[in-house]
Amino acid sequence: MSAMSGFQFELAKFISFRDQEVCARVRAIKKEDLCRHSNPSFRIRIIEAANDFYTEFALDIVRRIVRASEEGNSFVVILPVGPMSQYAIAARVINDLRIPCKHVHAFNMDEYADERGETAPLDWPGSFQRAMWEGFWGRIDEALRPPREQIHFPATDALPDYGRMIEDLGGADVCYGGIGWCGHIAFWEAHLGEEFGDDLDSYKQAGPRCVELHPMTIMQNALHSFDGDWSMVPPRANTIGPAQILGARDRSFWLDGYLGGGVSWQRFIARLVAHGPVNTYVPGSILQTVSGTYTILGPVAENVEVHMA
Repeated sequence: MSAMSGFQFELAKFISFRDQEVCARVRAIKKEDLCRHSNPSFRIRIIEAANDFYTEFALDIVRRIVRASEEGNSFVVILPVGPMSQYAIAARVINDLRIPCKHVHAFNMDEYADERGETAPLDWPGSFQRAMWEGFWGRIDEALRPPREQIHFPATDALPDYGRMIEDLGGADVCYGGIGWCGHIAFWEAHLGEEFGDDLDSYKQAGPRCVELHPMTIMQNALHSFDGDWSMVPPRANTIGPAQILGARDRSFWLDGYLGGGVSWQRFIARLVAHGPVNTYVPGSILQTVSGTYTILGPVAENVEVHMA
């Protein structure tokens, strides 16, 4: 039961993680305590200003591309759609400094799909392929850009082999990402915990698949991508699984879910993912078990409070 000032109620039935004591504990974590964690390799940090946040994200990508090139290695990267602002900055730096990216092999985390599991085409305005070509790859000078055959998306035909494709290149050097409102990573949704229960070992080994989107994901994506029009959000998506995220040599997750006016949809889930128990109903919680960075935009890290309109 949830209890605030004596008012008690059960959580809505569609909410996957239901431990109210844990929710109360993480809700109470103050901003100044947010970066403390028992796993020193899981590095939580706060970047206050949005410009600094996206610039540092962009430079993180560019630095890894340059380092791999200098070492004579390919660079295998898993990329999200969301956040997005860093990509334009990274493309500008790559162009200005004439950084070759022919050694880059990129795999997008996910892509929308219809009720039959057919993925959205490049020409659909909401497709992740389109977002990445318009927001990143298409902005890089063609002479510097990776060959098109090295830029991958988990489309319907590619999905069965998507995990193997990454493994055949030696595994991902880094997996970038964000955290969804329900706690998802990529589109690996909270309700998939019903399939795995407490079997974390099997959960961590699960690979790419087509999934039904969680109701919270539908509403979150309607809010930030479709002007609140939930009828525009497809019902399913193709996604990588925990195996690809945990199998990367590093992880770099970025949380920027701030709406302005002091309101953030991500404040609570940022805390639950980073400081709640590792479990299958909060997918992002598995990040606590491995090395990586978990970067939070300053307004997202503010204390969780009640805001009445």
